[in-house]
Amino acid sequence: MDRLIYTAMTGALHTMTQQATVSHNLANASTTGFRAQTDAFRAVPVYGESLPTRAFVLDSTTGADFTPGAIQQTNRPLDVAVQGSGWIAVQLENGEEAYTRHGNLKMDANGILQTQQGFNIKGESGPITIPPDSRIAIGKDGSVSVLPSDSRMTAVSIVGRIKLVDPPAEQLVRGEDGLFRLKEGGQAPVSEKVALIDGALESSNVNVISEMVKMITLARQFDMQMKMLENAQQNAQQAGEIMTLRG
Repeated sequence: MDRLIYTAMTGALHTMTQQATVSHNLANASTTGFRAQTDAFRAVPVYGESLPTRAFVLDSTTGADFTPGAIQQTNRPLDVAVQGSGWIAVQLENGEEAYTRHGNLKMDANGILQTQQGFNIKGESGPITIPPDSRIAIGKDGSVSVLPSDSRMTAVSIVGRIKLVDPPAEQLVRGEDGLFRLKEGGQAPVSEKVALIDGALESSNVNVISEMVKMITLARQFDMQMKMLENAQQNAQQAGEIMTLRG
């Protein structure tokens, strides 16, 4: 009897966890450069005396779906999309390096190039600062060029180059802030193969229809596991009644 309760109870619990993952993906269906979170069920044996036949059901977060999203043209000078695989490096306040594909950039009050979340874009020589009253152009290789706002002046200056990296997907882990990092820490090397598309953004790779179907399937699984718990309770009551009659 208790084996049924172990399995159904933990199955219902982690079905709810997967529902939270699906809800999170759907909430970010329109987030630029978002990578859908993936997870799966797995069985874990319960170790202990007289418990070799018991098993828990656990939700195993397997990582993220790294399939590229669709490219959407915006014609905004500070919008960039990563073409194919690769990441834009950002520097956090604690000096840590992290990676994003959210290419909707901006400049802060000091002219430092940042993401919309306020993370500094990491250049190959440090933060990238844009001089005031300048027009900006971002090249395919991540080079950031500025032109004076006065159209009569045509001098072009390169003020930095965005650090572009392409570590293997299995080496990356998503943080609570939505940014990716190397599992073992450290910094990924610059990759010359990563290319940017200027004046464009990458959409989320969440498949809304697939996630909705998954949500319905999980809801049905949860109902089934709750019915198993109800059956276990009914069986226990009936067994108790039989023992009372025999007594």
